[in-house]
Amino acid sequence: MRQAINLRYRSYRKELLDEDNIPFEAIQQNMQEINIINAWLGGHTITLNGFRKLLGNKNKIHICEIGCGDGNNLYQLYKWCKKNDVQFSCTGIDIKAECIEAAKKDYAIENAVWLVQDYKTVKFASKPDIIFSSLFCHHFDDRDLVAQLQFMQHNSVLGFFINDLQRNRFAYYSIKIITRFFSSSYLVRNDAPLSVARGFHKKEWAAIFNKAGIRNYTIKWKWAFRYLIIFKHGE
Repeated sequence: MRQAINLRYRSYRKELLDEDNIPFEAIQQNMQEINIINAWLGGHTITLNGFRKLLGNKNKIHICEIGCGDGNNLYQLYKWCKKNDVQFSCTGIDIKAECIEAAKKDYAIENAVWLVQDYKTVKFASKPDIIFSSLFCHHFDDRDLVAQLQFMQHNSVLGFFINDLQRNRFAYYSIKIITRFFSSSYLVRNDAPLSVARGFHKKEWAAIFNKAGIRNYTIKWKWAFRYLIIFKHGE
């Protein structure tokens, strides 16, 4: 009999997507399905909300996403800026070359720079106004996250935001059932519930920010079982 998962603590079991030598077709299918999940469950809305909070009344912005995948998040922001007369430029960073190739191929974003690189090694000629990540943080352990928060703080002009998962029993079993019946991607079927198990409770985020020495942030729960965390310089 399979043992019930203990969601009191974060899982650190590695996701399949984090393995090397994943076939490109599998990665592409995974990204396409994650984009659909983001659209259905409000992930894009949360990202846009974080972006607008930091944008304020500015009409020109340079934004960077670390762990950008196929660039779909940046494309959603680009469309919003184009519609609202905001001059948009962006930098997308991902360690997987397949993701960056997909971004270049699938999304015609003006003034976009795409980097196949570990974000930690990036040296910006000019700091982005905003740095953000979406469904990226849960891939890391707490020590790596402390350094990640410090990177975003030190390399942003206006601030940074994070859109990531709440560890929750209902969310875990719901996404497990949904992906079992509606997903064709073995990566999504395996990694989607595991991502929830690798997600966070609010007090865990508070502890990580405390270790990073970052005080001025807000953390808000968002549907469906996500946290939007915003740090703004000067507050």
